[in-house]
Amino acid sequence: MKTEQLNLIETATLPKTKRTKKPQPVLTTAQQLGSIVKSARDIMRKDKGLSGDLDRLPMLTWIMFLKFLDDMENLRETEAVLQGEAFKPAIEAPYRWRDWAAKAEGITGDELIAFVNNDEAMRPDGTRGAGLFAYLKSLQGIATGGDRRDVIATVFKGITNRMINGYLLRDVINKINGIHFTSSEEIHTLGHLYESMLKEMRDAAGDSGEFYTPRAVVRLMVELINPRLGETVLDPACGTGGFLVEAFAHLEKQCQTVEDRHTLQERSIYGGEAKPLPFLLAQMNLLLHGLEAPQIHANNSLDVKITEIGDRDRYDIVITAPLFGGEEERGIISNFPQDKQTADTNLLFLQLVMRRLKRQPKPGRAAIIVGNGMLFGDGVCARIKEELLGDFNLHTIVRLPNGVFAPYSTIPTNLLFFDRSGPTNEIWYYEQPMPAGRKNYTKTAPIQLEEFAACLAWWNHREENEQAWRVNFRQMYDDAIAQATPHWEAAEQAAQQAKQLEKEEKERTEQINELQKPGSLLTAAMDTAAELERLKMQRSAVQARLRQQRDIAKEEKAKGDAIYWPIYNLDRKNPNAKQDFEHLPPERLVEDILQKEQRIAELMQEIKSVLQHKESL
Repeated sequence: MKTEQLNLIETATLPKTKRTKKPQPVLTTAQQLGSIVKSARDIMRKDKGLSGDLDRLPMLTWIMFLKFLDDMENLRETEAVLQGEAFKPAIEAPYRWRDWAAKAEGITGDELIAFVNNDEAMRPDGTRGAGLFAYLKSLQGIATGGDRRDVIATVFKGITNRMINGYLLRDVINKINGIHFTSSEEIHTLGHLYESMLKEMRDAAGDSGEFYTPRAVVRLMVELINPRLGETVLDPACGTGGFLVEAFAHLEKQCQTVEDRHTLQERSIYGGEAKPLPFLLAQMNLLLHGLEAPQIHANNSLDVKITEIGDRDRYDIVITAPLFGGEEERGIISNFPQDKQTADTNLLFLQLVMRRLKRQPKPGRAAIIVGNGMLFGDGVCARIKEELLGDFNLHTIVRLPNGVFAPYSTIPTNLLFFDRSGPTNEIWYYEQPMPAGRKNYTKTAPIQLEEFAACLAWWNHREENEQAWRVNFRQMYDDAIAQATPHWEAAEQAAQQAKQLEKEEKERTEQINELQKPGSLLTAAMDTAAELERLKMQRSAVQARLRQQRDIAKEEKAKGDAIYWPIYNLDRKNPNAKQDFEHLPPERLVEDILQKEQRIAELMQEIKSVLQHKESL
């Protein structure tokens, strides 16, 4: 008993051991950055000036943009000092990130909002001067082209600060200050994170889905067009920079030397974007993916007379997805040849792409997304296609499944691939099938790159199959010309005869008018009434022949055109595909149903005969 009591006392008097805490898991770079960005976005949700992701992402972008610039400036300044060179920053004090944003206890509240928004404000160094945005918008580059000051000024001319709570803005800035843009790992990770935010922005944009082309389609087009290091790549309607980012990544894999890196950074990637918001997003997207000085022009790429585009303005590769259903104003339309003028943005960009392709020393190549309307369109559209197939080699059309851009656009879409190697002889079609069991794509279940595996494998080893077929355009063209030419020649002959008859009609009219003048010498010398009657009868006969020749010219031209222009209908159906019953034309459906009913009636008659025969036994 005593032993048990002693044991209890010893146990009671032993010091209590502290419970050790479980070690906190080390966050990966992706988790850390994801946490920072999520926290910043959560803070923004509290601000009454921001109404959704369409407001929050641009806000986050310009803050990240300034932090990125300052980190890069710090790096360049250090490099310049080590090399004994003078350094001139793109942004001067006290407007650098380190001057007003880097300190967690820096300016905040109304003072911060005033500094960012106002034309004139109290600056972080205690002096009065231009506000932050006013200063950034006023920057002017020293070098011709590619100067960061010009890029900064262009970016901020289209941006406004929508946050109204300066304390929340300070909290967001403090979060972003935790991102280190000098770390290649962080930049790489943030690039992927930024892409996911752009996708969210697309989802929030509703019918303004121009912000985002499905990533799988972008990758497919870049993979198929296959840019090579040393080639120049242009997207004249670059949006948020998806094609250019993918092209940059494709070229980056080919870099092996320092000179290769210089080529990639300075002489490879070019773009144009007219809208301020996508322009900002494209700049940030490219910066985060490693392009140090994006050469994106903040203007409408269509705002140039395309007949004045020279060899120096051309590129090896043009890859783009112009806005579907867009319309341009009169000033833009007038930049195009009169017989090819249209308000359709898609058709104008197609013409621009054609003119932007290099001719020498190596023919340029292009990839462009177009709606189905372009394939079967007539009139101006057909004349544009006539130039496309006559002067360019339209070698491939990839037909995408319905709904690839849904729900932002329900327009069926196609990928055109062409180059400047000569006129089109044959066109390959590849019809991308919808995966088995799928009826449509959605924003949560978009098309995936893996679905294009068969297309990618087919591209360099072409043969006809259920998805692929070819059209001999040259044969179609030659046959159409041979059949249409007699009609066109007959139309031309009739038109020439009509011109001669117009002269005769004019002569008779002049004679009649002269005869009808009071005091005319002709009137005094002859029987006026009889002569007038004779001339009028002659004129009527001429007019009848004139109308006849005009009608012949019109009819013969129409006959020739009816033979010729249909060859430019590129909306060709897949002859190798198994035709689905539900997609048959109405007349085929009716015929199929009648045949089935007839067969059922025959079978019923046979069954009836068998039964009657059994009864008679």
